[in-house]
Amino acid sequence: MSQKNAPSTLPEGEVVGQFKNYLEAVKVVEKLVQNGFPARLISIIGSDLKTVETLKGKLGYGRVALSGAVTGSWIGLFFGLLFGATSTTEQVVVTNLSAGIVIGAGVGMLLNVIRFSMTRNKRSFISAQAVVAKKYDVIVPAGQLADAKKAMKAGTSSATKKPATKKPASKS
Repeated sequence: MSQKNAPSTLPEGEVVGQFKNYLEAVKVVEKLVQNGFPARLISIIGSDLKTVETLKGKLGYGRVALSGAVTGSWIGLFFGLLFGATSTTEQVVVTNLSAGIVIGAGVGMLLNVIRFSMTRNKRSFISAQAVVAKKYDVIVPAGQLADAKKAMKAGTSSATKKPATKKPASKS
């Protein structure tokens, strides 16, 4: 069985550190990798998963119409460039571009409002979903913990060392 088709299993090993924030766990992984620890041996495991839905705003006809107009404008601009590129005068190119943008905005707005009207009872807000863990463990295979700690210390000691300053040459 190839690696791609292998069933997913929970990585086992020793915990390098536990973090409440995913970004803190990533910083530790970055430090390990930068100091020579093999990236393929490191895993981040999130525990106690929750789905968090964050509301971004209210969804109404105005927002839907504006979104459709913007999308339609880009499509209209594309078609205006496509059909205006063959003309020889600058005035015709500008006319084709502006007509494409205006017609595209109108069609996009109309289609979005119709689509929203047909599904009106489903949702009246915009949201984004994310899966968040209560804690994140950075682990390495059993027997590799000492090497991981050396890599962590190598990063810490080089970051805390002050650069050597040259003393000015004394005049003799």
